[in-house]
Amino acid sequence: MKNPGQFLSELKSAGLLRVLRNVDCLPGGMARMEDGREVVNLASNDYLGLAHHPALAEAFSRAARDGGAGAMASRLVTGTRRAHSGLEEALADLKGTEAAVSFSSGYATSLGVITSIADREDTVLMDKLSHASLIDGARLSGARLSTFLHNDMESLRKKLEHLRSANPSGGILLVTESVFSMDGDRAPLQEIVRLKDEFGALLLVDEAHGFGVLGEHGAGLAEELGVSSRIDFQMGTLSKAAGVSGGYVACSRAWADVMINSARSLIYSTAPPPALAAAALAAVEVIRSAEGQELRRHVSVLADALSSALGMPGRPVSSIFPVVMGENDAALAAAGTLLERGFLAPAIRYPTVPRGTARLRVTVTAAHRTVQIGRLGKALEELLHGL
Repeated sequence: MKNPGQFLSELKSAGLLRVLRNVDCLPGGMARMEDGREVVNLASNDYLGLAHHPALAEAFSRAARDGGAGAMASRLVTGTRRAHSGLEEALADLKGTEAAVSFSSGYATSLGVITSIADREDTVLMDKLSHASLIDGARLSGARLSTFLHNDMESLRKKLEHLRSANPSGGILLVTESVFSMDGDRAPLQEIVRLKDEFGALLLVDEAHGFGVLGEHGAGLAEELGVSSRIDFQMGTLSKAAGVSGGYVACSRAWADVMINSARSLIYSTAPPPALAAAALAAVEVIRSAEGQELRRHVSVLADALSSALGMPGRPVSSIFPVVMGENDAALAAAGTLLERGFLAPAIRYPTVPRGTARLRVTVTAAHRTVQIGRLGKALEELLHGL
């Protein structure tokens, strides 16, 4: 059992102690700190700026007024409302799948989905930098957990060859993110799809940071690359580009029914408030509209501008810019310097990223303005040159 004093003291000494602080997230990509300062918010995952969109606010308030503040029970008791079903139909339509199942959070989605698919007889093979929730889901499933080197297709092929040689008929669930949250790079999905077909695996792709931002209609990297129909499970969150909270998986009707009957994070959890589902549905409608296309274009323009200001070759592959500082103290100091310059970009440290790779994680959103990104580029350039 942990000794609280010793545990917290050790975290502090290692530069890993975390504290909660009150921050008001404002429209226009801004944030108000506890001391009243207003700074540019570079820590948000609200990629399209929809958290303050009037259509979402109206849908939320109307649903809360008409249907109450809470869902009152789990999805299988009395918790499922028309708002939940409507959201799932819209997600399935956007993703091009037979069905979708929504959950209370992205974390709950990972746990519920993976434990519904895999069991003790199977192997979950995932990218080494996959999100903690995916790792936890694999561990809870009881399946053997194996990893391949990040975005390394030779490593993936060797792991698949070994698994098939050891157990020709064994179940394999291959797991990757589409856009990796801490590095901002993309998975080579087309090659991953080819390998999963070659070795007879199932494929789960977490589109948490691709949904809303990539693809003609905002369905994610799978849509952009034209491989959606070859992916068994398209998972994602509603807490990033959709601007609200919750998670989902889009898949076949049969697999959706399996999850409804076996995903413990769905069965034994009160359903999300119907107002949240209504707001999420409004977000999906914006994402796949002409307005959504314009928001994606604006994000791309701003990401290009920041990339150019930092002297990065080629076009950025996402709106996530990692500024790796290495040691925890260096990342904390850099975050403090940026905050003094009017930019909120907290230090990201272990265990969120591997030891020795502490960083600032800068995100560009559609809520930002060109002048803000210009000032940011100058501030980051001066910060990096000062190292």
